[in-house]
Amino acid sequence: MKNPRREGKSSFVLSLLALIFFSMGISRLGMGVAEVLAADTSETSIEDNMAATQEQNPPRDPGDLFQTLRAREAQLQAAEASLQQRQEALRAAEAELEQKLNQLLEAETQLSSTLRLTATAAEDDLQHLTTVFESMKPVQAAQLFSEMDIEFAAGFLGRLRPEIAGEIMASLDPVIGYAISAVLAGRHARTPRN
Repeated sequence: MKNPRREGKSSFVLSLLALIFFSMGISRLGMGVAEVLAADTSETSIEDNMAATQEQNPPRDPGDLFQTLRAREAQLQAAEASLQQRQEALRAAEAELEQKLNQLLEAETQLSSTLRLTATAAEDDLQHLTTVFESMKPVQAAQLFSEMDIEFAAGFLGRLRPEIAGEIMASLDPVIGYAISAVLAGRHARTPRN
């Protein structure tokens, strides 16, 4: 596959060499370079630069000039290759970053799904236990609630239907019933009213 930039550079170098050889040939034949350049107005800027360069530096051996241009071309090709390598490295890094981002998004989706399942399972378990406590006789449920941690017992009593919760509270030891009532009241006091 041809590289348009490289072809442009090569044609420029060849054009420049042809112009230099032409100018050197004209000067060797004894013709005035300034007169020839003035006659050809289509290429004045390049030829003016060449004439100024020739006046400052006498013409060099064409072989040396050719070697210098070859060395410069090699430097340009090396710089272009280096830029291509950097561009490929950037593309590879971008692809890797995109892959990792996709992996993170997938992991986030899986985690959200797992959390939803966990929350649903926990709520299902709590609903099942609530139903179990509601189906028990109040005296039996009160015995279980008196063995529970006060916060835990208050959480379940808050989920029970009010009439069943009242019967269980009436069957509890008054100190435990008061402690559970205080926890429930504290929870309601911290609930925002707006």
